[in-house]
Amino acid sequence: MKTRYRVGGYLAGLVVVFAAALGAGQVTGGGSDSGTPAQSGHGHPGAVPPGHGNEESAAPAQPPGGLQVAQDGYRLTPLTASLATGPANQLAFQVLGPDGKPVTAYTPTHDKDLHLVVVRRDLSGFQHVHPEQAGDGTWSVPLSIDAPGQFRLIADFQPAGHPDNITLGVDMPAPGDYRPVPLPAAGRSASAGDGYTVTLDGDLVPGTSSTLALTVSRYGTPVTDLSPYLAAYGHLVALRDGDLAYLHVHPEGGPGDGRTAAGPTITFRVEVPSAGAYRLFLDFQHLGTVRTAAFTALAGTPGQTHG
Repeated sequence: MKTRYRVGGYLAGLVVVFAAALGAGQVTGGGSDSGTPAQSGHGHPGAVPPGHGNEESAAPAQPPGGLQVAQDGYRLTPLTASLATGPANQLAFQVLGPDGKPVTAYTPTHDKDLHLVVVRRDLSGFQHVHPEQAGDGTWSVPLSIDAPGQFRLIADFQPAGHPDNITLGVDMPAPGDYRPVPLPAAGRSASAGDGYTVTLDGDLVPGTSSTLALTVSRYGTPVTDLSPYLAAYGHLVALRDGDLAYLHVHPEGGPGDGRTAAGPTITFRVEVPSAGAYRLFLDFQHLGTVRTAAFTALAGTPGQTHG
């Protein structure tokens, strides 16, 4: 990515899970203010599956993160009408709280108050950036877009006093001659530029926690001196093809824990709710530069779901 991307008090070995709802949520910027929490990108507990407890008291199923424009009274509100290709243009937005006012106080996660993912609907043009907040609660960031199309803005944050992270999403166009890009074929190796190669070991299995190991090398030599980036040796974003359901995963272990090596392998635990294609974006830092490797990974067989 043209990457520019948590951690505070999360435990090492955190398993991040999509909520069990499949295909739910608003994929065009619509959302619900019903108060039923959607799962954030950090995977908080979902609904009790049928047959696993008191059916009358079980919470309704929750959609994956990023599919809703509003949750728990919080709403993602763009102040910019569209994106523009070419030179960087300022993107501005606010997060409105339950009182209708812009939120100004956040609990930092992975060294930042808010993380923003910008990705085109065909899963190309991925960027993971960190806007700056003004005193009035307005977030802004200069953003350069390579090609026109419909983009999804996904904001991942934790308001001060709220127990969980919230992940909200909204669509925004980049006007012009839109030429969709086919989803790349699934593979085990990806380039991160400048001689860097990342290999993927492990498979996604719907409804089951899977181990993914990503190994970084440069010109064929394993990289064993990765630099901490936002309190981790690597960050993994997974987006489901079709609705862009969002999952932000962090690796097992971390810098300074006395047991996690600074490469070449970064290990993640991931659980996805449905079969299908997912696009995986790994951010890592080496020699002062943050780089991104992108993979297409397939989970299960068509029609296979959790539960």
